[in-house]
Amino acid sequence: MLTVNARSTSGTGAPFVATTIERRDLGPHDVLIDIAYAGICHSDIHTARGEWGDTLFPLVPGHEIAGVVSAVGSEVTRFAVGDRAGVGCMVDSCRECEPCLAGEEQYCQVGNIGTYDAIGRDGRPTDGGYSEKIVVDEAYTLRIPEGIALDVAAPLLCAGITLYSPLRHWGAGPGKNVAIVGLGGLGHMGVRIAKALGAEVTVLSQSLKKQEDGLRLGADHYSATSDPETFQALAGRFDLIVSTISASVDMGAYLGLLKLDGALVNVGLPEEPLQVPAFPLLEGRRSLSGSMIGGIRETQEMLDFCAEHGLGAEVEVISADQIDEAYDRVVASDVRYRFVIDIATMAG
Repeated sequence: MLTVNARSTSGTGAPFVATTIERRDLGPHDVLIDIAYAGICHSDIHTARGEWGDTLFPLVPGHEIAGVVSAVGSEVTRFAVGDRAGVGCMVDSCRECEPCLAGEEQYCQVGNIGTYDAIGRDGRPTDGGYSEKIVVDEAYTLRIPEGIALDVAAPLLCAGITLYSPLRHWGAGPGKNVAIVGLGGLGHMGVRIAKALGAEVTVLSQSLKKQEDGLRLGADHYSATSDPETFQALAGRFDLIVSTISASVDMGAYLGLLKLDGALVNVGLPEEPLQVPAFPLLEGRRSLSGSMIGGIRETQEMLDFCAEHGLGAEVEVISADQIDEAYDRVVASDVRYRFVIDIATMAG
């Protein structure tokens, strides 16, 4: 076992404290990654604060992990010491069901094993990226191309793939009119990726306060959903709408923005059940769908795409002692657009 420094929370609402955790010995197919940066995802906050049900405490969150390989198992073929590597939201799956065999491990029928707050194959709780090192099977490890700095690459392992996957699946590209609902940690990556794919991109946000940012990030248009005239002016406009927000909204109004055969894809997780009127779905043969991260193959594709197009997250780098403050700021929407922990500060 390898003992490493980490930050953990002992229970719902408890502050993060310095601690040590044990990483398993390298198996034949494992890689050891020295973590350089770990992004803070809103999922980390929901889990740490017990908002998604029971949490396995003590908790070491973090599933936006970027670093450098420092050791490899005896049968590893895809990585070598010194390679830049990343870990996303899962570290294993059954590898046998239809989705896993199709490279869609995120939809594993048995249930994928999360990077944190899960039980691994060894029967021990998984610990995430708020730590100095992590051991991961090479099959669930990503290669980070040289064209992306590690700090801006870390959030791609969740925020990036969460938007890339539906944009690719629903065919965002030249000739397609795409709307991104919300310009936050997820939404800002949606704008960048949709634009790089060649789509015409509109941001739909509660207000116009981030309009300058949205246009700078690549949006062609920016509209405020608090203005009722927005829904009249944009009726029937979009081939695809990707909603990143976790608030309850008027689903009928958003469905009315879709063209014939358009799709509204939800990647946010509202706490309350969605209320969906049938008529706006029926009248335009529209679809309401959901999407969750991406498989390992698609996540690597996303990283390569982002490197090719010079895309990374917009980040604010913080120290390990600022995690609690960062959580409060994320909840208050006071971040543009992703906090990233500098793991070099973890031992402090």
